[in-house]
Amino acid sequence: MKFLIFLSEISIPLILFYIVGFGILMKCHVYEEFVKGAKDGLLTVVKILPTLIGLMVAVGVLRASGFLDMLGQVLGNFTAQIGFPSELVPLAIIRMFSSSAATGLVLDIFKEFGTDSYIGLIASIMMSCTETIFYTISVYFIAAKVNKTRYTVAGAMLATAAGIAVSIFLAGSM
Repeated sequence: MKFLIFLSEISIPLILFYIVGFGILMKCHVYEEFVKGAKDGLLTVVKILPTLIGLMVAVGVLRASGFLDMLGQVLGNFTAQIGFPSELVPLAIIRMFSSSAATGLVLDIFKEFGTDSYIGLIASIMMSCTETIFYTISVYFIAAKVNKTRYTVAGAMLATAAGIAVSIFLAGSM
């Protein structure tokens, strides 16, 4: 176990030294390339900032207005029949847009139902089995200037549905 801890502590410094050493061996100006990459990264952040702000504001409005709770109650009648608790419907919706807002919802679920409850287990597993679809698509597609998403949204929604189904299955088997 001590070896694994040592390995995890030294892995990042080793990777950094490897990158710098390889750059020096290739006679590359490592620091200048680093600064250029940092500048490009900062420009990308500036380009996607309006999208990020829009997503965060929209999620905040939906959560504060009570719309998510209402939607959870309406869809909860259907989802309860397939074994998905209605209390998790808002989490499933918000998770597709914002990881931090979903984390806030999970903490609320933990406070109300407990971490080891069936609902708490599904929420925990669901957070690791699903992705922030629309956030990821908007950030990366805007940064890469992709205009046609083709089947990306449909595939991501299918993967999310599979992640939710697996969450229900795994929580039920514990």
